[in-house]
Amino acid sequence: MEQPVVTEDTVLEMIGITKTFPGVRALSDVSIDVRRGSVHAICGENGAGKSTLMKVLSGVYPHGSYEGRIVFEGAEVAFRDINDSERSGVVIIHQELALSPYLSIAENIFLGNEQSRGGWINWDVTNAKASQLLKRVGLNDNPATRVNEIGVGKQQLVEIAKALSKEVKLLILDEPTAALNDEDSAHLLDLLRNLRSEGITCIIISHKLNEIKAIADEVTIIRDGRTIETLQTSGVTEDRIIKGMVGRDLEHRYPDRDVELGEEVLRISDWTVHHPTESDRVVIHSANLHVRAGEVVGIAGLMGAGRTELAMSVFGQSYGSRISGTVAMHGRPVKVRTVSEAIKHGIAYATEDRKRYGLNLIEDIKRNISSASLRKLARFGWVDGEEEQTVAEGYRRSMNIKAPSVAAITGKLSGGNQQKVVLSKWMYSDPEVLILDEPTRGIDVGAKYEIYTIINALAAEGKAIVVISSELPELLGICDRIYTLSEGHITAEVPIEQATPEVLMQYMTKEKEPDHVLDH
Repeated sequence: MEQPVVTEDTVLEMIGITKTFPGVRALSDVSIDVRRGSVHAICGENGAGKSTLMKVLSGVYPHGSYEGRIVFEGAEVAFRDINDSERSGVVIIHQELALSPYLSIAENIFLGNEQSRGGWINWDVTNAKASQLLKRVGLNDNPATRVNEIGVGKQQLVEIAKALSKEVKLLILDEPTAALNDEDSAHLLDLLRNLRSEGITCIIISHKLNEIKAIADEVTIIRDGRTIETLQTSGVTEDRIIKGMVGRDLEHRYPDRDVELGEEVLRISDWTVHHPTESDRVVIHSANLHVRAGEVVGIAGLMGAGRTELAMSVFGQSYGSRISGTVAMHGRPVKVRTVSEAIKHGIAYATEDRKRYGLNLIEDIKRNISSASLRKLARFGWVDGEEEQTVAEGYRRSMNIKAPSVAAITGKLSGGNQQKVVLSKWMYSDPEVLILDEPTRGIDVGAKYEIYTIINALAAEGKAIVVISSELPELLGICDRIYTLSEGHITAEVPIEQATPEVLMQYMTKEKEPDHVLDH
């Protein structure tokens, strides 16, 4: 076998990697070259093969299950499993964190690598070493703290501390900031810079192009299971990266639409919500907002501002206690005490956590689409299977859900296609008001454009749309008006003509509700 030519600066080469699953070629002759002590980003649309490539590298897909070669630190490697790759210093942190919630931070860090002597775990050594590792990643928490008592941002740092305990040389992070707020994301990026300065090589998969620009030295773009190009991030624009990802220029990341507003559909008045278990604590303070037919209204706020809590409390009081205020549809007050009542009155809510609350991941596309509207399919108490199939197949085609049939298991779809299934489910319920909570979280720019197009189409049909998003450019790109929320108070109502990131941030950080909103 011809030996690869490796420069002193090269720590990893993946050469001609091809990986097939039954009926699907996920990777086709993919090659990448990673420099030692760098941060190397991998970009691509959902389903492009990014995670599959990293699972090949880390031994999740063992040697022999793929074609091609992997050269690490100048020697060809054949990892049989993930333990094999970790022994060589290659550690992967998946998007779904692999921590045990009921064990302590220290126990999680050394799980499978226990600090034992004579068959007994030395807890003093375990906690002392864990403390050192936590300081290294910038965490001051007690190592005896249970993992379910800390937030997602800190859990991500615990995963990195766990990797450092294994003397990591190459750290792979799959969408590390997808579930993090801005502060936690910034902390994580600073940590990656520190690791780079220590000589640790990092590979990061991310949809957040601004973060890739901020942290990565190089970016490799994969499209449809093939390597497209590798670019130096210095001097390259986000639009240039997008062109490589989707194979075309996205001159406008947000599709144009003609706005024709109709009558007011939804009005929420003096809406106050208390915490579900701490009933003396007010989460939403006397909120007032309204949405008209054909309008897309945004809700902007920092993490913890109460955006999701507001939406869920309106959707059948599925969050909160001691809820007061009025929900009116077309000027008439309606009762929304349960999810069934909310759906009956034409209100739908697509959750931010589609995997946990929005979909049944072990069920097929057909059953997920019909799940909120089974009464529409019922004949004498039985679901009409043929009609259910027809309906689901119609949405698969019209929403461009990439799956061989509606019998495909939803959990096996990419994030963008899962989101289309969620939208299909609620579109079939024929709501008048559709509340979309982080509708494009964790999906790529091409799929985002498709979701925006769907939102525009729904607005054109006269639906009233409410969009909650952590991405201010997204709200500015698709909304007609934006409400800002801070510490449970609606602090402003900003028409899109007056909306800028600076204006929105000013109101998102206000401590209390102002006497009036912006004129519009």
